[in-house]
Amino acid sequence: MEIEIATIGGYEEVGRQMTAVRAGDDVVIFDMGLNLSQVLIHDNVETERMHSLDLIDMGAIPDDRIMSDLEGDVQAIVPTHGHLDHIGAISKLAHRYDAPVVATPFTIELVKQQIEGEQKFGVENDLVKMEAGETMSIGDSGKVDLEFVNVTHSIIDAINPVLHTPEGAVVYGLDKRMDHTPVIGDPIDMERFREIGREGNGVLCYIEDCTNANKKGRTPSENVAREHLRDVLYSMEDYDGGIVATTFSSHISRVTSLVEFAKDIGRQPVLLGRSMEKYSGTAERLDFVDFPDDLGMFGHRKSVDRTFKRIMNEGKENYLPVVTGHQGEPRAMLTRMARGETPYELDNGDKVVFSARVIPEPTNEGQRYQAEKLLGMQGARVYDDIHVSGHLNQEGHYEMLDALQPQHIIPAHQDLSGFSSYVNLCESEGYQMGRDLHVTRNGNLIQLVE
Repeated sequence: MEIEIATIGGYEEVGRQMTAVRAGDDVVIFDMGLNLSQVLIHDNVETERMHSLDLIDMGAIPDDRIMSDLEGDVQAIVPTHGHLDHIGAISKLAHRYDAPVVATPFTIELVKQQIEGEQKFGVENDLVKMEAGETMSIGDSGKVDLEFVNVTHSIIDAINPVLHTPEGAVVYGLDKRMDHTPVIGDPIDMERFREIGREGNGVLCYIEDCTNANKKGRTPSENVAREHLRDVLYSMEDYDGGIVATTFSSHISRVTSLVEFAKDIGRQPVLLGRSMEKYSGTAERLDFVDFPDDLGMFGHRKSVDRTFKRIMNEGKENYLPVVTGHQGEPRAMLTRMARGETPYELDNGDKVVFSARVIPEPTNEGQRYQAEKLLGMQGARVYDDIHVSGHLNQEGHYEMLDALQPQHIIPAHQDLSGFSSYVNLCESEGYQMGRDLHVTRNGNLIQLVE
């Protein structure tokens, strides 16, 4: 059976992930994401109103025109998790393919909201839920199966999809860390990865996220970030002024910890910002998390400002607002607070807790720098970098290669310079560039089996 890989997006940048695998006459697409950096650069442009070809030309979504070179029918669109760099283009591209979107329940719900909020392209693809650990048949040949293997990441309900073919398995390894003690959900299923490496013809190809391949050691568990956050917030228990926290809205485990520790230090948590309300509200509705009954979630600006007025009237010392804006995004809650555009007044000595790292990209770095400077000008004390990554460090990459023993490797989720550390690791394990280690670009086809 012919096996061919189309590297469509995410092979020259971190963002707009999209990869297609052809097994005989059947094609499966993994991810359809936004390039968030390009969207931020064009902050004054309403990207949801733009034609898909214009979005492709500005580098915001994958250029999927290479799909016309794949001789087969798309049977499924499979996003690995709910981050926008993996699902953000589904509402703009999925209508081109007569295929269902297959994903875990939390991811499917986020895809559904994305589609409903953007009707321009009339996306009507079926949305099919599949749990981690389950398998479904792909196409009519009876020879190709899709399996979801549970992984841990900085968002709940993440998986690595595996396409089982007669030639061996294709493992799509974006995005994960090896968390054996997660705050929410099950640990990464390393036992299943090791089994896949030993079954049948083994692993034909492993497509891997190289985000942290240059970092030594292993990525810590989310529990490490949780204990760091506990230590920081408990140290503020006797402070009688304002405390504000921010983190990734999609990081439900981190939000859960913030809510819990706010209660522990005698403050009422409240979630503020559109994306904060969206992700946490969805997680609670789907029973992934059980928040306190009195937890308020407000996304609309008027509702947020009313909440800020109530906090100021009742005393900042009684509340812990958890707000959007961890990257200094111009329209996010924390940035508005820093500019003095909300009823919440920051005073000298007030604490601002960033339970997030700056995403290493010039736009984010500049915006975050500006936000922190504005906060400092109002006298706020900034507590930074209370975080662990959602991606594998070097030893995690080594463990995955050892478990899977893939015949071919395709580095992804970086630019060419970002691939170098992962290439060095693979070469130290006996792989060779141009033979079984394929460093590629967006828009290329790689024939693995003819």
